[in-house]
Amino acid sequence: MKVVKQKNIITLKKALEQAEKGRYAIGSFSPRYTDMILPILRAGEQTKSPIIVQISEKELNRYGITPFEVGEVFYQTMKDENITVPTVLHLDHTKDLQVIKDAIEAGFTSVMIDASEHPLDKNIDISAEVAEYAHSKGVSVEAELGMIGTTDFIETDHDEELYTDPDEALVFVTKTNVDALAVSVGTAHGVYKVKAPTVDLERLKAIRSLTPVHLVLHGGSGVPAEMIQAAMNLPNGGISKVNIATDLELSLLGALGREERMTNQECKALDRDKKQVGQAAVQKTVTDKIVNFLTSANRANDFEL
Repeated sequence: MKVVKQKNIITLKKALEQAEKGRYAIGSFSPRYTDMILPILRAGEQTKSPIIVQISEKELNRYGITPFEVGEVFYQTMKDENITVPTVLHLDHTKDLQVIKDAIEAGFTSVMIDASEHPLDKNIDISAEVAEYAHSKGVSVEAELGMIGTTDFIETDHDEELYTDPDEALVFVTKTNVDALAVSVGTAHGVYKVKAPTVDLERLKAIRSLTPVHLVLHGGSGVPAEMIQAAMNLPNGGISKVNIATDLELSLLGALGREERMTNQECKALDRDKKQVGQAAVQKTVTDKIVNFLTSANRANDFEL
């Protein structure tokens, strides 16, 4: 596949440098279905917000999609919709190096290696290898330290939670040369059914004081706006990227009157009217997150592209 990049399709590093400077966070939204890439990009364009479109290895497998399909739909939609805001195409939680290589070939401008289940030394070795490879291709790298819990096992395999140690974070980013670090400070992937979301701001401050890279909050669905905004507004910069996936899918399924997830093919096979209803619901959710949670609306003009 031949990838023709627009000047506003940028790396994660470039996007987060600006967000951290401006004390806001950029939403990293997972469409989970290729037809839901469109409403995410439309929401970014209409709110004049920088935007990140992401998908994880487990989502690719669960919904029956390849990185090449995501890349193709993303780049075609960027062109067809004349999207002008700064945009990142990001591969979320991934453990398989071949999937990372495929994503880079497909035009992803950022990848995440998740070796957080390993001891620190092995996590460092694996993450450093990916950073070296991705950087040679002009692609940003996110990694994870600590273990972020889950409630639905779509993005990760485990529900164990292990908070990120600030001193280990310093060692990790120094030795790996990654561009962004996902930290475990109290949020979880999926729907909060019993445990309430929390953000350990003191831990976040300690990580920030020792760590020069940009910080990422996973499990942003269902977290109150005031928690996210407190995490963004720490001295010297706080969280610059917030991952949101579950809320988008719940909006889509709710608009369609469904409870069960679909495959990507099932979503593509929906009749046009139903699909547009679903896309409108997803766009509304993304717009709400941008305006009321992330405060990234009207920040696109901050970037020099």
